[in-house]
Amino acid sequence: MGPGKVEIQEIDYPELQMKDGPGVHPDNVGRKTEHGAILKVISTNICGSDQHMVRGRTTAPENLILGHEITGEVLETGRDVEFIKVGDIVSVPFNIACGRCRNCKERNTGVCLNTNPARPGSAYGYVDMGGWVGGQAEYVMTPYADFNLLKFPDRDQALEKILDLTMLSDIFPTGYHGAYTAGVRSGSTVYIAGAGPVGLASAHASQFLGAAAVIVGDMNQDRLKQAQSFGCETIDLAQEGELQDRLEDILGVPEVDAAVDCVGFEARGHGKASEGEAPATVLNSIQAITRAGGALGIPGLYVTEDPGAVDEPSKVGSLSIQIGLGWSKSLVFTTGQCPVMKYHRGLMMAILHDRVQIAKAVNATVITLDEAPQGYQDFDKGASKKYVIDPNGLINA
Repeated sequence: MGPGKVEIQEIDYPELQMKDGPGVHPDNVGRKTEHGAILKVISTNICGSDQHMVRGRTTAPENLILGHEITGEVLETGRDVEFIKVGDIVSVPFNIACGRCRNCKERNTGVCLNTNPARPGSAYGYVDMGGWVGGQAEYVMTPYADFNLLKFPDRDQALEKILDLTMLSDIFPTGYHGAYTAGVRSGSTVYIAGAGPVGLASAHASQFLGAAAVIVGDMNQDRLKQAQSFGCETIDLAQEGELQDRLEDILGVPEVDAAVDCVGFEARGHGKASEGEAPATVLNSIQAITRAGGALGIPGLYVTEDPGAVDEPSKVGSLSIQIGLGWSKSLVFTTGQCPVMKYHRGLMMAILHDRVQIAKAVNATVITLDEAPQGYQDFDKGASKKYVIDPNGLINA
């Protein structure tokens, strides 16, 4: 509803057709979605990416219905849906993908060419992503259901493990994607920049991938304690000292095999500089501390328009990145939205077979839909929690 303000509103029950509304691309108005499904939302999470919009750091329009992390029960399917059935419990990837274009066929579902007329890539309830209505609501429409929706094999088991499974729509695959693209494997040493929910998810994913040491850097004491709670080493970036020196204190060497940026464009400086924004801080620091020939995973969000940026170049996403340093060290950079469908089934199996405890790692905290505005405020103040909205009372039940 404007910078710093969210509220609960009554909206229309979804239909298998896109209607005009906040952020809806004109070419999407009236679009038929007989390939879609209508879900009763079981859980829908508040994401740090939502906070960027709520803070006024994007060009998101007022009245936008938020919510791109969705798990639900299928209530209705369109004429063209063949395999997803009414009653299925499903995870909804935050990327909306058609399954038909070149990028989808090459598993690059984060940059689908057909769901957003403005540019490649689409998502629910998000700025410049086509205008698909978000899922922080009681019900939501999801297009291309047969392709997008991940069905859980057993209903009772799914509901029992819902706090873990709700993380499959975004945060767990995104954290995993950051670690995986940074080359984390058995015996790796890993530095995770940021101990918010995505950073914690990436840290836990690194452990799952076999990392020998996972070090998490942040300035929020509660979030650092949360990282420590499941076996991570931590670095308080509000304290003075070079990051390389502090890594050497932990590892015996001033570098890591892999690094992941889970902060994004609202990054701050370290130490005495931590009061002011410095949007390239993380990108430059992880280049400095990653070994030559290593890789950087960058799931942290960077935008093309930031009205609240500290300088004019940053307002259009132009940052002072030390690309020469990265080039000289032959570092690999992987950026962009996580293609959730590349990972979510494997991570679902890891959850169902108790190989990971992602809800515990990110401190999943259930709230009602009416409590969501307060959840946004608390999260913005740095609460070390992953807020899971229970709009229909199904989790508590």
